[in-house]
Amino acid sequence: MPATTRPGVVIGVDIGTTSTKAVAYDTDGRQLGSHLADYPLDNPQPGYAEQDPHLIHDAVLRTISIVVAELVQPVAGLSFGSAMHSLIGLDPDGNPLTPSVTWADSRSTRQAERLRAAPSGLALHRRTGTPIHPMSPLPKLLWFAEQEPKLFQRVAHWVSIKDWVLLRLCGRLVTDHSIASATGLLDIHKLEWDPEALSIAGITAEQLPQLVATTAVLPTLTPQTAAETGLPEHTPVVVGAGDGPLANLGLGAVHPGMVACSIGTSGAMRVMVERPGVDPLGGVFCYALTDQRWAVGGAINNGGIALKWTGTALAPDLGEHAEEELVAVAARAPVGSGGLIMLPYLHSERAPHWSALPRGAYVGLTHAHRREHLIRAALEGVCQQLALVLSSVRAAGNEVREIRAGGGFARSGLWRQMLADVLGMPVSFPTAHEGSGFGAALLGMEALGLIPSIDVAADLVQIEETVRPDPAAAATYAALLPLFAELYDALTPTFASLRRMAPGLPTGPEPPT
Repeated sequence: MPATTRPGVVIGVDIGTTSTKAVAYDTDGRQLGSHLADYPLDNPQPGYAEQDPHLIHDAVLRTISIVVAELVQPVAGLSFGSAMHSLIGLDPDGNPLTPSVTWADSRSTRQAERLRAAPSGLALHRRTGTPIHPMSPLPKLLWFAEQEPKLFQRVAHWVSIKDWVLLRLCGRLVTDHSIASATGLLDIHKLEWDPEALSIAGITAEQLPQLVATTAVLPTLTPQTAAETGLPEHTPVVVGAGDGPLANLGLGAVHPGMVACSIGTSGAMRVMVERPGVDPLGGVFCYALTDQRWAVGGAINNGGIALKWTGTALAPDLGEHAEEELVAVAARAPVGSGGLIMLPYLHSERAPHWSALPRGAYVGLTHAHRREHLIRAALEGVCQQLALVLSSVRAAGNEVREIRAGGGFARSGLWRQMLADVLGMPVSFPTAHEGSGFGAALLGMEALGLIPSIDVAADLVQIEETVRPDPAAAATYAALLPLFAELYDALTPTFASLRRMAPGLPTGPEPPT
């Protein structure tokens, strides 16, 4: 193991979409304690996905305090990660005037589509690194300005959920370059708020938190936070980063050419680069991990949730939580599902097209197909969508030397092999770590001088298995992938027509449950 400068325990706090998890690690990567607290994701109207920030703050305090109480070793510091793209409006005293509007909220679809179609849309994406999509704060701000103008005028500051939690914990209103790089408001090349984006949103730089590095340290907790967590007031707090880049760090995919792939409810594909940038067509995002490490890639809305849908729609007889049984059924169908292709856009889609319009579709269906073909085609569609994201990563000029994958799907041998076959590359599966939480802890260790750099992650993360593509299966998928890609463009007019026919249906992803 790499040498460390001094011993210490850092608690990584991962503020997720439906739960917060605090996990304590030492500098050798050993997990010493953890606790998870859930909270609801509210859907008061179709397309809305919002949360009570007070419940999330309470969950952060609860998870930290329980982990601290279990530890024998002293805590060297806290370090934070969170889901990206959230937006909260605050009054001048820092009190929320709005719920926390999450990435899964699609109410700003019309604003996003309008911005995407504007002459400056692609240039804005290239400059900010954030695709113009309802997930991001820029279209959300436009929605508030147009739909809630009185409320919009009352807001003193617009922040993310992590910004607000840190304000409550430490009394400082800051945002890190990673969270800021996912707002659509930051010029990632200058690390400054983008004047054109601010003008479009109708806000000023003074209404946003102070920009700081992800390794910035807030030196003290408020007295109330110290009392509620059981930590000394002088406990340092590392501001941290967004959960996507931190997931790369948690998988040890920290060097250029190393790709991190995850499939949980949704999915993502990201590679670390040393300088920010996106591909000419704007197919990928570019989010900061540190000022010298950037995650280029794309997220998809439909990962394991596509398998869950097949259980509900195609195999209700297998009961709930029948993922293993569904995969066993899919295994009975041949590679390529007998010529059946599924576009798995059940909850719209993000990368690489970044449009909220798509719907799911089966193409090539015949009387010979059975439910094993339909289920397998759904799994293949998820992997094929990730292959399109990987193509966009390469189109941005990035070398892809190694792929590491994690997430719930990794428990399935069929999905492991299918992913390697569709991507046409070996895929390595690390032994379990807590993903973004481990990444947050490692980033905190670097910021506090406990490890030489985050590069040690590549050595701390152990590989459990490397799956190599089967040549025959890989050839079949290589022939199918161009057909899969062409279907999006061919069906886009149909997607638009369906939206006009059913305007009341949500156009964005269904929030995870």
